[in-house]
Amino acid sequence: MTRQIDNGTVSLRDDYDLSQKIPSYGLRQGLTSYGDAHFSLFLRKVFIKALGYSEEALNRPIIGIINTQSSFSPCHANGSQLIEAAKRGILLAGGLPMDFPTISLHEAFSSPTSMFLRNLMSMDTEEMIRAQPMDACIMIGGCDKTVPAQLMGGISANKPVLPLITGPMLPGSFRGKRLGACTDCRNNWATYRAGGVDMEDIRAINEELAPTAGTCGVMGTASTMACITAALGMMPLEGASAPAVSSMRLRVAEATGLNAVKIVASGGALAPQSLLTKESFLNAIVVLQAIGGSTNAVVHLMAIINRHPALVNTINLDTFTEIGQRVPLIVDLKPSGDNYMSDFHNAGGMGALLLTLRPLLHLDTMTITGQTLGQVLNALPPSTGTFPYSKQIIRPLSDPLYPSSSLVVVRGNLAPNGAIIKASASKYRHLLSHTGPAVVFHNTADLASRIDDPDLNVTKSSVLVLQGVGPIGNPGMPEAGVIPIPRKLAADGVQDMLRISDGRMSGTAGGTIVLHISPESAIQESVFGIIQDGDMIGFDCIQRTIILQVDDNEIRRRIQSRIDSTREKVMLQNRIVRRGYRGLYERCVNQAETGADFDFLTASGPVSHE
Repeated sequence: MTRQIDNGTVSLRDDYDLSQKIPSYGLRQGLTSYGDAHFSLFLRKVFIKALGYSEEALNRPIIGIINTQSSFSPCHANGSQLIEAAKRGILLAGGLPMDFPTISLHEAFSSPTSMFLRNLMSMDTEEMIRAQPMDACIMIGGCDKTVPAQLMGGISANKPVLPLITGPMLPGSFRGKRLGACTDCRNNWATYRAGGVDMEDIRAINEELAPTAGTCGVMGTASTMACITAALGMMPLEGASAPAVSSMRLRVAEATGLNAVKIVASGGALAPQSLLTKESFLNAIVVLQAIGGSTNAVVHLMAIINRHPALVNTINLDTFTEIGQRVPLIVDLKPSGDNYMSDFHNAGGMGALLLTLRPLLHLDTMTITGQTLGQVLNALPPSTGTFPYSKQIIRPLSDPLYPSSSLVVVRGNLAPNGAIIKASASKYRHLLSHTGPAVVFHNTADLASRIDDPDLNVTKSSVLVLQGVGPIGNPGMPEAGVIPIPRKLAADGVQDMLRISDGRMSGTAGGTIVLHISPESAIQESVFGIIQDGDMIGFDCIQRTIILQVDDNEIRRRIQSRIDSTREKVMLQNRIVRRGYRGLYERCVNQAETGADFDFLTASGPVSHE
């Protein structure tokens, strides 16, 4: 007896025939180790039938659905609707849907930061895909770190995976002006700190910044990763921008279910390690630069790429520089522009964007549908992105918002392994070439206690430096890189300063902010870790340099003094012996330029630090 599924054939047989080898598909794959495979399958059927499944149902391809809905994640509040729509698509195509939970993360509800837990979620995702019998897996994510974690885990597990993103929220309104999380969260809070908004208004604004379920409605990390996932060919193009509360989002979920069953017939040809090539990721970087995407995406992309055995170490920060030099910023969304994800969607979304970027893309890359990217674009309606409104949101290559390199990699003695700045989000463009004296904060506690001190020795020309917020230092690279403007300067109208840290900033934030400095200050040999108040720092975005203007001999002396410090030796020892996940994280996390992943999770495996 056989069942046809598209171009593939799934065989059905008597699972109780002890003389026959059990085939590895559907319920029959990945059997629990009891020493008797037939008993393992027999016992598995005993328990699954407790849920009312029939033999007919259990002989279908099994499509797993990762459920990350949580009361702590408003970004994923539509998860149950997406699951039902995806199940509908799976059933229509002849498959059997099985949903299961994994870790769920939300940026605002994770301490010390969701980035600290991204690698743990990737491990959970990978192991649950490996451990449970499924022929393909739909991964529901949305909030900043969930999509990278799922892509990392999915590539490592290497079963066919289909991201199903929850989608962006709609904007709100305050006194006739549109608002949206979370660029406007930061802008309005900065205004409140400066005394420009009273307590009553800031409370009213708080009610409108996130008026619906979904991810942040600007080009923050969540929306950036959604666009990148679509550019990689991993999901329908509409899946990058359809609002979380729209019927289109549910149709995308249904289509994802249909695609998942079709993929089973591919025999592994569309598993991520086969589907994704170097050119797939080059396309993703083109899109990242064109949308003025989150700096966080650089860290996430490096982690995702380095999970792929054929691609590990083939793309580095220099690749982002090379592509940035020929790709302009053309999407007018906050924080680099003025609009919201709902505007991007209504302007044609990823379809219109990719058609505009077509001369810069590798069109022969494969997508999860089995078509090439070029074929997907050829099938779009001829009117896609042609309306005047569309061209206001998605500008032509000849009329960009920013000429090139929205995201810039800089290097120098302060960051020999690289650092990142979103140049297009700078509020005062003269700061993109600036030299000033350092005002150093050693960690977030030091920052909180002194930033608003009226006696703080700081001017608008100072360079604000925040140490101790790198992958190891906090731990988890918190989004503390958006160092607030000291209140006394904000009250005088200062809205931007050159700020430098080894941490990250929210993709929704703006300013002249250098991030991800590597090696981070927690590394004893880090030059960034020995900056002192008053040291002159030179930054030039055009030349892509960041320099601590201190004599080399003095730098070496400070580093050696630090290495010899008893306090530093105690801190290093604490990292070695610390228990639990935090100990694992601090011992095994890589630096930002390679993705801040665990060394033992990368495709190249652990590297001795001796």
